[in-house]
Amino acid sequence: MEINKYIDYTNLKADATKADIERLCEVAKAHGYASVCVNSRYVSFCKELLKGTDVKVACVVGFPLGAMSVEAKAFEAKQAVEDGADEIDMVIAVGALKEGDRAYVFADVKGVHACGATLKVILETCLLTDEEIATACEICAEAGADFVKTSTGFSTGGATLHAVEIMKAHCGKCKIKASGGIRDYETAVKYIEAGVSRIGTSSEL
Repeated sequence: MEINKYIDYTNLKADATKADIERLCEVAKAHGYASVCVNSRYVSFCKELLKGTDVKVACVVGFPLGAMSVEAKAFEAKQAVEDGADEIDMVIAVGALKEGDRAYVFADVKGVHACGATLKVILETCLLTDEEIATACEICAEAGADFVKTSTGFSTGGATLHAVEIMKAHCGKCKIKASGGIRDYETAVKYIEAGVSRIGTSSEL
């Protein structure tokens, strides 16, 4: 199976340098990956390095905790798009979701959606019950998200096929991105066969 166009090639490490991000872009170009996924500091840098290619620039927002204010996330997303981001991977307000505050979670996603870029909402499924995963997917679909995504890769666990099955049943028209712990071709294929449209990984697959 040809999986390159499924891959969001990722470096979100705190100690990532420009040299590391330049290598990320070079590998993504060489393999024709779907995107590179970076912190906002590097959006304009990546945009310049990837000029003339099909590789998109994705930027994380509210990362990795999702506990920033609605206004802060919306501003971060807007600035990232102005800097050249094609896609936004935002972390959902996990605490608000667990409190059952649907209105807050909806406003949070809707605020970032207003930036106009392709929106992937990270649910951090390792912290959620099955019911909470289902609810999160329903809210994201209502708010206009393009994707729901399993994980940041920075919490207590990553993607699972079980979580993907719940997401598929409740995400409406949203696509699914699996990320967190996907480090080899065989695992990536399993998730693609399970119905995901993107794979987030920091490994060269």
